[in-house]
Amino acid sequence: MSRPLRMPLTACLGTLSLAAALTACGASAADPNAKEITVYSADGLKSEKGDGFYDKVFKDFEKKTGIKVNYVESGSGAAVQRLARERANTKADIVVTLPPFIQQADGKGLLDAYRPKGSDRVAAADKDPNGKWTSVVNNYFCFIYNKKELKKAPRTWADLADGKFKDKLQYSTPGVAGDGTAVLIKAMHDFGGQGPAMAFLKKLQANNVGPSSSTGQLAPKTDKGELLVANGDVQMNYANMKSMPDQGIFFPAAKPGAKPSTFALPYAAGLVKNAPHSANAKKFLDYLLSEDVQKEVSAIGGGFASRTDIKATDANATALAKIMDGVEVFRPDWSDIDKNLDTYVTAWKTATGS
Repeated sequence: MSRPLRMPLTACLGTLSLAAALTACGASAADPNAKEITVYSADGLKSEKGDGFYDKVFKDFEKKTGIKVNYVESGSGAAVQRLARERANTKADIVVTLPPFIQQADGKGLLDAYRPKGSDRVAAADKDPNGKWTSVVNNYFCFIYNKKELKKAPRTWADLADGKFKDKLQYSTPGVAGDGTAVLIKAMHDFGGQGPAMAFLKKLQANNVGPSSSTGQLAPKTDKGELLVANGDVQMNYANMKSMPDQGIFFPAAKPGAKPSTFALPYAAGLVKNAPHSANAKKFLDYLLSEDVQKEVSAIGGGFASRTDIKATDANATALAKIMDGVEVFRPDWSDIDKNLDTYVTAWKTATGS
């Protein structure tokens, strides 16, 4: 499956200009009987070429139900911020975002409870016990490197601080991008807390090119050799590989001799509170968790099915299993991260001078 760089397309169905997209998406909220929904989503599942997971899902859903999907793309944090700004005049029906931002949306009172059909097949760790959100595509945090310039992937965090990566390493901005926030989460886990993690990230800043609001922008730079190392996630970077063959996926270990490690970073979907097209939105959430769509998560999207009863056997699923082989998966304390995210991001800004 070929899906190029995920980009902030911020458009309704990806065919309108930004201004037209915002007008169209906003106008839909005025007619609760319209056969449409508006989805605010983190980037990564829609293709610039029109052959990504969302592209097929949106098209098939409209054909099946007659309900058009208006799509607005941004970073995970930006999607939640926009929902909060629009609280008095809600335009979105569904939000799809990465942890801890889906928990943040719930904490801000932006989500309504709805348990989609099929959500009983999603693991308890991948859904909210109160029904506010459910993972629809499983995924894992990773780093990428340029395979042409580096014969071997860096093994540990310490390797990334090597002087050869000066101005050749970049990660997306914590607190803005979901994958950027994941850098903080993994660093705090691997280094044993906020203090030592920030001390390392301060040291790493000597190599860091600078902030990036979109993780997807880093993949082509790494593939071309402008960067040697960047952060990412398995679904996005695996899906990019056919169009960006010089990028490789790796998971830095905490220290020499330790296993490479990562954590789940799923795309989680929630029904927006006061959604203008709530009934249509519920149908779409049901559709996302249907067996047929979940089987396409790996085959089309290059990701991992959220439903535990889906055992994908396609070529992508086999390749993804190989990427994850031998990688230790830990579970972050999402309640702590949701509660203290602002504190952690502020500490990162102080440490790195960002």
